[in-house]
Amino acid sequence: MTTPDEHALEPVELIRQSGTVLRMGTAMLSSGTGSYRVKTAMQQVATALGIDRHHAHVTLTEITATSHRGRIFRTEVAEVRSVGVNAHRLGELTNLANGLRPGARADDVLRELDRIDALPPLYPAWANALFAAVACGAFAYLNDGGLVEVLGVFLAAGLGQLVRRWLLHRRANQIGVTMLAAAVSSLAYLAFVLVLDAVGGSGATHEAGFISAVLFLVPGFPLVTGALDLAKLDLSAGVARITYAALILTSAAVSVWAVSWLTGLETDPSPAAEVPLVLEVALRTLASALGVLGFALMFNSPWRMALGAAAIGAVANVLRLQLVDGGVAVQAATMLATLVVGLMAAWVAPRLRVPRITVSVPAVVIMVPGAAVYRAVVGLNNGDVDVAVAAGIQAVFVVVSIAVGLAVARMLTDRAWAFER
Repeated sequence: MTTPDEHALEPVELIRQSGTVLRMGTAMLSSGTGSYRVKTAMQQVATALGIDRHHAHVTLTEITATSHRGRIFRTEVAEVRSVGVNAHRLGELTNLANGLRPGARADDVLRELDRIDALPPLYPAWANALFAAVACGAFAYLNDGGLVEVLGVFLAAGLGQLVRRWLLHRRANQIGVTMLAAAVSSLAYLAFVLVLDAVGGSGATHEAGFISAVLFLVPGFPLVTGALDLAKLDLSAGVARITYAALILTSAAVSVWAVSWLTGLETDPSPAAEVPLVLEVALRTLASALGVLGFALMFNSPWRMALGAAAIGAVANVLRLQLVDGGVAVQAATMLATLVVGLMAAWVAPRLRVPRITVSVPAVVIMVPGAAVYRAVVGLNNGDVDVAVAAGIQAVFVVVSIAVGLAVARMLTDRAWAFER
């Protein structure tokens, strides 16, 4: 039992300010941004509230923060269990942090955080599934699929995302949800192929398209933000994010392998169709734009933000594909393309008044080698070591290239990245 005199012994105002800073950190972390941006936003709030010094240690799911005022300090720890991406909320939080000025009151900041936390999703479940379907359908074309593959992937990915979102909103285990969603999408694609075969189509030539049907499960945000955290030498956050991404990828790949093993589906890539160069570039531009747009909207981005990401992704991904066709190594082409993404995002994001990460990451997600990762796991489980090693090494080098390209772009456009402080 406390007495009124005990309150005089507690730094009540520092406690309130420290809690407000930590609340901003947990909100940013649960929205899917990287450790560096979480720390920056917390520092912005701490400075505005009058805290002398603030230090934070941020991982994928935890924050340890210490606030100093004079000779007293307060350390708090928070855990964030929901690992996801919400670009709309991330944009609102970033605008709040950027708009704070010295002399801000904790009550006002908390009131704004309450408002942002209460924001509902911008799009209903059916629209979210549609966005995933569009993104994966575009992926199917970019992975050399034809009309049949695109239609099958569109239907299968939409159904898989619908199941995934329904379960995640009921707080089901993410690993289990990923495995189930991958199985649903793979089986839905198989059913589509069998129906085509039954009505006279040639389903056997379209089996490999089912890899594209599960690419909505590729954890693009954790992969990219984890790589950027590593580039900033924030090893605890970077390793945690990369590990989480690897777990999600492996969970989805195990389901893909199980379906392919039970049904005899092949995961070999389809041969590319021969089309005139001008038409090929036009179709790749359209598919890249739709793919990035679908992923951005799936991340709950407002349309303005999503269209900005789509424009950047269309330019950079077509550049990457044309370079690869011209004989450039895929990792070198990816590095150059992600450098272009980073430079374009540095110019576009301020003009759209959106966080840079919300336009750069969706533009890069379409370059993440999800198909190569799935083929590596399937090949490993089937005992096809050559396929597994080749696909696995390609995936690793491409992910490293993405990190290098984005990190170099950051260093060229952001002094906080170019110089240690």
